[in-house]
Amino acid sequence: MATHENGSIVHELAGKRALVTGGSRGIGAAVARRLLAAGAEVLTTARSDASPVPEGAAFVAADLRTREGAEAVAAAAEERLGGVDILVHNVGGAGPHPSALAIPDEEWQEALNLNLLSAVRLDALLAPAMRDRGSGAIVHISSAATPTYAPPFLHYTAAKAALENYSRGLALELAGFGVRVNSVSPGRTATPGGEATREQWARMSGAKDWDTAAPPPLGRDGRPEDIAEAVLFLVSERASWVTGSGLVVDGGEFPKY
Repeated sequence: MATHENGSIVHELAGKRALVTGGSRGIGAAVARRLLAAGAEVLTTARSDASPVPEGAAFVAADLRTREGAEAVAAAAEERLGGVDILVHNVGGAGPHPSALAIPDEEWQEALNLNLLSAVRLDALLAPAMRDRGSGAIVHISSAATPTYAPPFLHYTAAKAALENYSRGLALELAGFGVRVNSVSPGRTATPGGEATREQWARMSGAKDWDTAAPPPLGRDGRPEDIAEAVLFLVSERASWVTGSGLVVDGGEFPKY
């Protein structure tokens, strides 16, 4: 929420309909809460009906690694919201391997399905209505680690790099129709999934304590709310002249990005 000079609250997303994938915890849940606080109506997703849902958000269980899952989410967005003005692709992730050559074929495919094709499929289902309406905002959550080429996570960073390339191309295609497409690239952020992945990598690499790495230059790990604020900016009218861009939110962790 923003405020007027007189202190009154401004719900800058009032009347907007938003879909946030992977919104049951971590960054996705923070994004859903922030959009709700800004006045948007929000639908979020997770694979299981047992997943917690941010208060005030609607929910659909679907596996976005599949075409069928994307179709189920698109149908729910039409049924629950009557369409989508804001689309935030947050679902993603992958576990580490001892080396790039040890990553099995099926995990390469899963990384592509989860981190790239889930967005490609859902955009193809929902962006045409935005295009026809002449307005809309799409945000793809990528990763600030994409330039590092870390072999244990190469399936993940390669998929996210492809997502960023796709995001810029889609932005170019839709710009003339009033639809903006951007990406947000978080650095090391304190989320359940991120911490589990870092712990797994520490055990694999023989580190004694997975939680002793030096913090980014700004002195702390990111919080999900830091990423949510970046997303809010990009989907709001404050970013009405921003498209095809990638906003890195990493505390200075990757200064050569």
